[in-house]
Amino acid sequence: MTYKLKDFVELEYTGKLEDGTVFDTTDEKVGKESGLGNESTVFGPAVICLGEAHIIPGIENKIIGKDPKSFTIELQPEDAFGKKETKLLKLMPMKVFKKQEIQPFPGLEVNIDNNYGTVRTVSGGRVIVDFNHPLSGRVVIYEVKNIKKVTELLDKVKAVFKNELNITDEIIEVKEKKVIINEEKFPKEVLDNVKKRVKELIPEVKDVLLKKDYKPPKK
Repeated sequence: MTYKLKDFVELEYTGKLEDGTVFDTTDEKVGKESGLGNESTVFGPAVICLGEAHIIPGIENKIIGKDPKSFTIELQPEDAFGKKETKLLKLMPMKVFKKQEIQPFPGLEVNIDNNYGTVRTVSGGRVIVDFNHPLSGRVVIYEVKNIKKVTELLDKVKAVFKNELNITDEIIEVKEKKVIINEEKFPKEVLDNVKKRVKELIPEVKDVLLKKDYKPPKK
């Protein structure tokens, strides 16, 4: 069996820099030894949809059209987190930070209009923020293992919500191939866009609806 675009795949991985520093992993033991995450961090296998940018391009390219069980790969920046782009270095007035009651300093990670960046310099009333990915321009090494295809509908749905919406799976269930969302935690105004995206990636889903709108089939 070979993997193809739109297949859902479960895998485990550990990402390292060239000096051996671990920056990401699905392995709890490795994560804790490397000081990643916090007490609430949940480690475990990742589920991705191939071709949907749920993981960096270099790993996808190693899986699509092949049937690997595990591999180790060294990735150049263009196949990992991208090259450094000078256009993503933004000069911003101090008033932007004062408005959010932030005192900027070099190294501070900030969120400006839903764009994440790192403060590089602070000079007078001006601040330079780097909106490149923190690992852009870096060569990285990934150890990937235990690759397998995901066929359960609920697991696919959970993966879409986690990877694209950063929504945890406790608010989601599947009944009669319908995805049901706990309306108390989910904004109804984005439901149509979510429905379109889920059905695009998982054609077997019949509908996506809020819990209060779900009507069980008559016995």
